[in-house]
Amino acid sequence: MSTPRYAIGIDLGTTHCALSYVDVSASDGEQAAQQVLAIPQLSGPGAVEARPLLPSFLYLPHESELAPGDLALPWAASHDFAAGEFARTRGAATPIRLVASAKSWLCHPGVDRRAAILPAEAPPEVARISPLTASIRYLSHLREAWNAAHPDAPFAEQDVTVTIPASFDPAARELTAEAAKAAGYGPITLLEEPQAALYSWIQHSAGAWRKEVRKGDIILVVDVGGGTTDLSLIAVLERDGNLELHRVAVGEHILLGGDNMDLALAYGVAKKLAGQGTTLDPWQTRALAHACRVAKETLLGDASIDAVPVVVPSRGSRLIGGSIRTEVTRDELTRSLLDGFFPEVAVSDAPVSRARGGLTQLGLPYAQDAAITRHLGAFLSRQRGATAELEGFAEAAGEASFLHPTAVLFNGGVLKSGLIAERLLGLINRWLTAEGAAPARLLGGTDLDLAVARGAAYYGYVRRGRGVRIRGGTAQAYYVAVESAMPAIPGMEPPVQALCLAPFGMEEGSDAALPPQQFGLVVGEPVRFRFFGSSVRRHDQVGTLLDFWAPDELQELEEIEASLPAEGRRAGDIVPVHLHARITETGTLQLEALPVGGSERWKVEFDVRGQA
Repeated sequence: MSTPRYAIGIDLGTTHCALSYVDVSASDGEQAAQQVLAIPQLSGPGAVEARPLLPSFLYLPHESELAPGDLALPWAASHDFAAGEFARTRGAATPIRLVASAKSWLCHPGVDRRAAILPAEAPPEVARISPLTASIRYLSHLREAWNAAHPDAPFAEQDVTVTIPASFDPAARELTAEAAKAAGYGPITLLEEPQAALYSWIQHSAGAWRKEVRKGDIILVVDVGGGTTDLSLIAVLERDGNLELHRVAVGEHILLGGDNMDLALAYGVAKKLAGQGTTLDPWQTRALAHACRVAKETLLGDASIDAVPVVVPSRGSRLIGGSIRTEVTRDELTRSLLDGFFPEVAVSDAPVSRARGGLTQLGLPYAQDAAITRHLGAFLSRQRGATAELEGFAEAAGEASFLHPTAVLFNGGVLKSGLIAERLLGLINRWLTAEGAAPARLLGGTDLDLAVARGAAYYGYVRRGRGVRIRGGTAQAYYVAVESAMPAIPGMEPPVQALCLAPFGMEEGSDAALPPQQFGLVVGEPVRFRFFGSSVRRHDQVGTLLDFWAPDELQELEEIEASLPAEGRRAGDIVPVHLHARITETGTLQLEALPVGGSERWKVEFDVRGQA
């Protein structure tokens, strides 16, 4: 295949998707010729408009709901679904047919993500699709839109980067890669969204970024998107007279973002209506949440608007006459978001957890504490020693209660609000002032809706040896559980050790040969493999075997169940093996077991099916 002309970046977001691209042939050094694709999509029945954002919504209409041709696109005469703006507006009135937050479901290990489970609250008569299928449809739409606009540069022949949350585990990464392949993509590269946002800031500066940051800086990237809050720390080092950027920490997966805010706003409006004598049923409350999403985005996007009308559809026969009309005001939005999600807290205030009910509905595993500021404080406190051994960083872990950022970069549509951004930066700086540190500088100037797509495209350009690259490797160290051999004891499971397979910062696409330890591998019968990750244990090397770890040091990841072929042995035999680990280009951990004195290879990798 010829050398790709374009580096394409795709933001596969919870609330919207975007595609940006760099013409490699017309770019030089850090001066990248970059554009954003206008994406054709339905804005109404039979009406197609090209817009920079494709809302991440699918509408599944009843077979008699629309006329023939109403769902046609320039590249398809017919569809049985709508994606984008029309799906969002139509689904706000009929939420039982609206697929939303598919990306959050794609990373939910508690469900089968290939199963037809969306819309999650649809009645039995509504056809459903899987989170994987929804992702495939968004990615396919972007591919078709590109090919329609660039018939001389087929999508399959370009260099494509797709973004994911930094906190995605290997299973969710692999699912994203699988969705891209099913959508007709060739080999892709995955990039973490906070890194993409920083790449966009670098590209936007046209080389001036070196004047805004300096050796010894610690950049905190706060990305509050539609479904997740992502936190990353990037250190600025100097090597051979040049500044380098190194990712040093990534936060845990926090399912907390714009979706939560839409619900909070909807419940606030429902309470206001109840005070006026109007009570909404659950169906209407779901519809109100979608309407509040539109109101929130309108108010955050235009500071001159004081209120946005909201219509709640009626459940009766008088659909129009029975509709309930109200509004979302800027004061209501500010109060709901600032007080509920960005409260003034101390850096030492840990996220609140509560005892869970024994039975719960099957839904997304949202964070229990809605206060993003408490999650941020916990992240900075947990990472206080992350830069202790980096050259040029004088701050010692023992002298501070949390890692002190010197610069902050915001990303995500929620942080377009000046009030929210001001509240968050002000709180960070009050934390810093309390410990005698200088206030952090705000790095701005990028379009928060398009920064991730732009940064992904620029990263594709950087991978060719041009521009500035952020280094860091994997965001966690990975471990596999090794069960101890011991006599049976009533009521006690055998203790486990954790064997380090991949250290913190291991580069994607690299291998790690473990020391010549031998382990026993059970073959020919169902077994389970338990995996762990750690974002704080930075010194463990490949082959490190842990007998004990603190509760906050290792987090158990998705386990897999497998039955490895016996290869001529009896079921249940324990085969002496050496282990070999690899991190794929998509960030998936692969573990190979090689029998001592044999030629077979058993390969185990993170299963992409969630276990209920």
